[in-house]
Amino acid sequence: MKTKTTGEDRQHPKEEVGTAGFLSFDVAGMHCAACSARIEKVLGGMEGIERASVNLATASARVWPRPGMEEAVARLVPERVAALGFTATPASGDADEAEASRQALREAEEQDLRLRRLLVMACFSLPLLVLAMGHMAGMDMPEFLDPFSAPRTFLLVQLGLTLPTVWLGRHFYKDGAEAIRRLSPTMDSLVALGTGAAFLYSLGYTLIGIVGFGAIGAAHNVYYESVGVLLTMIELGRYLEAGARRKAADAIGSLVRLCPPTALRLRDERDADPEEVPVGAIVVGDLVLVRPGGRIPVDGVVVSGESSVDLSLMTGESMPVACGPGDDLVAGAVNGEGAVVLQARRVGRDTQLARIVRLVREAQGSKAPIARLADRVSCHFVPAVMGVALLAGAAWLLFGGVSFSEALGVFVAVLVMACPCAMGLATPMAIMVGTGVAASHGVLVKNGAALEQASWLDALAVDKTGTLTFGRPELEDVLLLDGEGLEVPKVDGLDRDGVVAVAAALESRSEHPLARAIRDAAQQTGDASVTEVAVSPGLGIAGDVRTGDGVRRVALGSPAFAAGLGAPPSPAVRTRLEELGIRGKTPLLMILGESRHPSAILVLADGVRPESAKVVASLGRLGMEVVMLTGDNQATASAVAARLGVARVEAGLLPGDKADAVRRLQEGGKRVGMVGDGINDAPALAVADVGMAVAGGVDVSAEAGDMVLMRGGMDAVLTAIAISRATMANIRQNLGWAFGYNILGIPVAAGLLHVFGGPMMSPMVAGTAMALSSFSVVCNALRLRFFKIE
Repeated sequence: MKTKTTGEDRQHPKEEVGTAGFLSFDVAGMHCAACSARIEKVLGGMEGIERASVNLATASARVWPRPGMEEAVARLVPERVAALGFTATPASGDADEAEASRQALREAEEQDLRLRRLLVMACFSLPLLVLAMGHMAGMDMPEFLDPFSAPRTFLLVQLGLTLPTVWLGRHFYKDGAEAIRRLSPTMDSLVALGTGAAFLYSLGYTLIGIVGFGAIGAAHNVYYESVGVLLTMIELGRYLEAGARRKAADAIGSLVRLCPPTALRLRDERDADPEEVPVGAIVVGDLVLVRPGGRIPVDGVVVSGESSVDLSLMTGESMPVACGPGDDLVAGAVNGEGAVVLQARRVGRDTQLARIVRLVREAQGSKAPIARLADRVSCHFVPAVMGVALLAGAAWLLFGGVSFSEALGVFVAVLVMACPCAMGLATPMAIMVGTGVAASHGVLVKNGAALEQASWLDALAVDKTGTLTFGRPELEDVLLLDGEGLEVPKVDGLDRDGVVAVAAALESRSEHPLARAIRDAAQQTGDASVTEVAVSPGLGIAGDVRTGDGVRRVALGSPAFAAGLGAPPSPAVRTRLEELGIRGKTPLLMILGESRHPSAILVLADGVRPESAKVVASLGRLGMEVVMLTGDNQATASAVAARLGVARVEAGLLPGDKADAVRRLQEGGKRVGMVGDGINDAPALAVADVGMAVAGGVDVSAEAGDMVLMRGGMDAVLTAIAISRATMANIRQNLGWAFGYNILGIPVAAGLLHVFGGPMMSPMVAGTAMALSSFSVVCNALRLRFFKIE
């Protein structure tokens, strides 16, 4: 059953479209969803801010200031975030390898610090666990450490092993207490309350045991091992999670590293001693030498030298492309075997690579509508857990017939079992990895909403020219004719190649797309030249073409042009022309000399991309209806559609008509994607639920559509939809785990199993489960890195 798309649904993909209008900040100090939810709520309520979005996975915030408030908001946001106990700094979107390296170094240093801290904590907590639990597992303990023979020593050694762990984990208490003081408790607050209560309770019993009041009983009523192991396991979870998140965010680092840090600048083309300078020192107009095997440092045009260049990052073509003077090159491409000198056209943040980095970074920092439920829950989750923990502990103490020690264990278990992190990371981690994977496959996704909406599409409107086809005419065939319209091997002494050469010479002065196609098809034109050229706009061209065997008058054009020259097509030729038209071909008639009939038919057509039919069939298997929208005539459009297996065609459309066609599909209850060139199809791209703009080779359109298909063709469309569906499936798995873990885990920690005769959950088990829950969400998101098109 299909659900009719509502107006509200259609707004989702357009919510965060575009790169302008918001300010970005890097936010440090966030550890859980409660942190990000609190910051988002406070920023969203600030005067001068229309809305705010905070992303836990990317540690970033975006705010949309009201017109005229940009400077004030940029100044006030860091102050307001600092008042909440975090730090916010303006984010840079530039593709700067030096900055990326510095950021990677800072992250590596932080991770090393976490590892050293974790190892020291483990060195104390593991002996603590063995000491506390060994006698229960049947281990023979030394008499001086036995809780029955030497209870005071037993207590003091446990305290001595716990204190270093508590000291190394003091950031939990500092941050958690500060959050409670600000009335915005976080996961650190839960850890601090749970382990702090257990530590103080144990410390109290230690003092009682030391002064001599029931030392043996006191030795069996302490939770030092829970405190030490909990803090260690939570630190382990943070360490594993941080490492996994660094891997997830590596897409941007990989893109930034494509640009070399330095460039060889020349004073002029004859300069034999290039100067190596930071790539940031290159300005527009500078001459740059690129040696064999080097990476192109800036966007520019080749002024001298020839080589072959790997442009796979832009075009997806695995084979190097030949380049020479006048050819455009982009930063990040790899030079082949020859040295080239290029003149810089775009540098720094204006290069195509920098645009790609910005698009990926903005997509990773965006949110999908599916994250809203987790955001709403996160705002109230921690206070609710505190209440549940207090009620559960009190209920067991007052009505469950358990000791205070056991009731405290329930209180601690509930606090440390709860994991708002898993809920906060479920969506943004998958979005981060999914957009990075999409970029590596040549699909730039501009926001998480578009990624989500693309997974629900059930109709795809596709512009024919340049998407299903190559978007340029090609000479497919040449038919040589006698006076009856029958095919012959030669006409007027010319074979097929000779006719093409003559036609290419005649078209040498024309920039019409059909003229270029004929010139491209010509093997050679020899010394042919043309004079006395007469052009009939929209009909054809005629002229005197001089070749090795003399001068002949040549005319080339439409059937009407031939008839006007006194060489109308015969019935047989007209039949053939009609057949070619039905098949979507464009025939041109050639008249040689004083002939009273067409001497040849040159057959041109916009070549269909070889993958288009296969992709259309694959989209059909995915349950999607493919609709061709084109400005071409109905006969040509129908012919192409028949070849590709497209059942629905709308031809003869202007740009505005294409937008109306998309609206009609939506009114029929479809969620519609539109694939077009981003210029002529801009109205339809804007109306569609998801607009996919096909980039022109090395030109990435950052303005049109919700997605940019850098590599063109229908393969990129299938890739975009497949990645969107895989990402959304991953998000649903993450959310299912995050909510399921908390919905099932908290009642168990509160003693649900004990009600039916089962055991109470140990706080150590609860804390370990919590530490690994968010790590499991991150690892599940990382599976997207191995995505492959089936």
